[in-house]
Amino acid sequence: MKIKERVHFIDQKLQELYPNPPIPLDHQDPYTLLIAVLLSAQCTDARVNKITPTLFQLASTPEKMAKQSVEKINDIVRPCGLAPRKANAIHNLSQILLDEHQGMVPESLEALEKLPGVGHKTASVVMSQAFGVPAFPVDTHIHRLAQRWKLTNGKSVTQTEKDLKRHFPQNRWNKLHLQIIYFAREHCPAHACHGLSCIICKTCFPTRVGKIIHRKA
Repeated sequence: MKIKERVHFIDQKLQELYPNPPIPLDHQDPYTLLIAVLLSAQCTDARVNKITPTLFQLASTPEKMAKQSVEKINDIVRPCGLAPRKANAIHNLSQILLDEHQGMVPESLEALEKLPGVGHKTASVVMSQAFGVPAFPVDTHIHRLAQRWKLTNGKSVTQTEKDLKRHFPQNRWNKLHLQIIYFAREHCPAHACHGLSCIICKTCFPTRVGKIIHRKA
């Protein structure tokens, strides 16, 4: 199957399986989404969703969060891992939003990336899911499947993002990145399939026999 045919099949299959993929992190607005995505680094969405109700009951706005002590935030977010760093980032970015953005989450990728604890992927998720701006956040699931599907060489997350943006139309990016994540979790996980057994891998590469060892993000 040539790459254009492969891209078309993948796009169609994901649309069929996940026509309306929900945002996996529970949130109420751009600020709570930003905090949830920050917490999801090296942590499962399911665990984040167990922790954020308590955190947002304590403080769900930058003004309220900035008034909390880092220690109190840390006590709540500790199960997410990297808790001291994340707690400091949550407290500090909340104060920056008050000081520099009138208490609002900026609708700019560059401004988001300047916030403590907010890297390119987190900023891209917020731009995509909170503001509807075309973006293609690449997490470990997407990085893995893009390699299994030979849509990138996997040299870096940055390269994977560029390659996927090149293969798929811009109006598909926001939904497609969620569809790939759901497919990766349910059909093509890290320690199964290995590029051999899920419906997309089998269809796109019917003669493949060896496991695909992907480059980690």
